Amino acid sequence: MKSEEKLARIKNSIVEGDSQKTIDYVNEALNLGLDYKEILNEAIIKGSIEVGELYEQEKYFLPDMLMTGDAINTAMDLLKNSFIEVSEITSKGDILIGTVEGDVHDIGLKLVGMMLEGAGLDVVVLGADTSKEEFLEAIKEHNANILGMSALLTTTMPEMKEVIDFLKENGLREKVKVMVGGATLNQRFADEYGADGFAPDAAQASVLAKRLLAEQSK
Repeated sequence: MKSEEKLARIKNSIVEGDSQKTIDYVNEALNLGLDYKEILNEAIIKGSIEVGELYEQEKYFLPDMLMTGDAINTAMDLLKNSFIEVSEITSKGDILIGTVEGDVHDIGLKLVGMMLEGAGLDVVVLGADTSKEEFLEAIKEHNANILGMSALLTTTMPEMKEVIDFLKENGLREKVKVMVGGATLNQRFADEYGADGFAPDAAQASVLAKRLLAEQSK
């Protein structure tokens, strides 16, 4: 079986929410020498994007999301050691990440959290449906260097700007770097909302976080 077919099987098992198949297929791929980045980008992330699209099309509902979320968590647990082993820990910093208010998706958020931890960064995961008030209080509590926000739905994307404006109103915007991401987001929206950076996937979120931390330390 070609590597593309192995990756497709992993992706499909995630979309179907079949955790046992996901475990079997990921282990098989790792044992056969597939690179963890391929598994992450070509199977797990693509599967999570497809799940989000099905939810937005009202073809998937909360029970489906919970099942696919479990499948993704099992896959990420299997890959977590690979993140840590290959990471070069060059910087430390407190990073808060959360999905904006009105958005219950935390699949991509968990992927980003694991990648950031694997890069040696200190991460606080606020979870899904996080209000601007909760973001604000968490920044104060943890004295965060970076705030990362995600949104999977086009209807919740504008909430990112609401949070950034709220930080400005409360005098915290200059103290924290803001990075944003999500399947429906792009650089144009990130610039429009006033974010410091945009990452299209979990791997690039890790690179972006390190860059923003380096800028802060200057």
